[in-house]
Amino acid sequence: MKVSPENKIDFNNTEIAFSSKSNAELKQAYWLFKMIGSNFLTKVGPPITNFMLNAGLPIQGIIKKTIFKQFCGGETIAECDHTIAQLAKGKVGTILDYSVEGEEEEHVFDATCEEIIRTVERADGDPRIPITVFKITGIGRFALLEKLDAKKELTETEKAEFDRVKARCEKICKTAFERKVPIMIDAEETWIQDTIDMLALEMMMKFNKEQLIVYNTYQMYRHDKLADLKADYLIAKEHGFILGVKMVRGAYMEKERKRAQDMGYPSPIQPDKASSDRDYDESIRFSVDHLDQIGIVCGTHNEASCRLLTELIDEKDIAHNHPHIYFAQLLGMSDNLSFNLSNAGYNVAKYVPYGPVKAVMPYLFRRAQENTSVAGQTGRELSLIAKEKTRRGI
Repeated sequence: MKVSPENKIDFNNTEIAFSSKSNAELKQAYWLFKMIGSNFLTKVGPPITNFMLNAGLPIQGIIKKTIFKQFCGGETIAECDHTIAQLAKGKVGTILDYSVEGEEEEHVFDATCEEIIRTVERADGDPRIPITVFKITGIGRFALLEKLDAKKELTETEKAEFDRVKARCEKICKTAFERKVPIMIDAEETWIQDTIDMLALEMMMKFNKEQLIVYNTYQMYRHDKLADLKADYLIAKEHGFILGVKMVRGAYMEKERKRAQDMGYPSPIQPDKASSDRDYDESIRFSVDHLDQIGIVCGTHNEASCRLLTELIDEKDIAHNHPHIYFAQLLGMSDNLSFNLSNAGYNVAKYVPYGPVKAVMPYLFRRAQENTSVAGQTGRELSLIAKEKTRRGI
């Protein structure tokens, strides 16, 4: 079925995009993106904010009412209830994302594991929380994963340590399986990703036999990830499980290129944006062609890629709410995509990060940097908010 012009989604419809925002929230978002656009938060913000937080100065309240409020659901699962309800009004689901990172101690990994399990339990029976997510570095030491990826011999102590990482991973995925709550394993840096991929495939083989529970994440700004997706599809076919695919462009480009240059190996990153876009869109086409064996979460703020997936769905006469297809964006960004897609009947969910303000700061600074580094992102957000302010006459 071809898409007729009247069925084409208007991603510029700000009335639908910001229907869940009050006038005060809209004004605050406008002010915040103005600040991000000035590069204050990305250049001057991190060192000043970290200094003030470490010095015990009372700025947590200011952060919580501004940038934290825009991009996070709260400090606890309970505090996310307002955001969950607000998104649900626009038929957009919530992906609870415990965003504490950079920890090193075993007791913290155990605590994080239990918190991730609480997100799965919170999602159980609540259709407003259709998917959950976690990072392997939330439950295991980065340096240990790095050593495994580099194929270095582990000590007996390290072997026992990795056994605990695997046990935490399996405990989370088993809970997701028992509760019938899908869970995504996030992608991370290339020099720990092979180990993450191995764990993700192992979990899918165990828990995706009958239904889609575990997803792995494929970063298409890597030049090898489209081939990996196709290879994993063949593994899924051979072993009789559903391949869960969350496709993103990627989040560590500058860091990846710098490390490759410093250490003298070829960059794993695509030579240009056009190559990332090409592989991303090809991953969508490939997955839709094999929807019986693949379930996808299309994680993107790219309008063209969202449009492509909607057109493929209609061309192949697939139901808009097919359980193997989800669109996903981050809370506080690209509401014009999320709410217009959900209004047209597609499955859409927003990443809703939460955690103590101080612990979530690295995540918040990445979001601010992402908005300034992605060509036109801040300008696009601002122009849409300004358009809606004008429409409302505020």
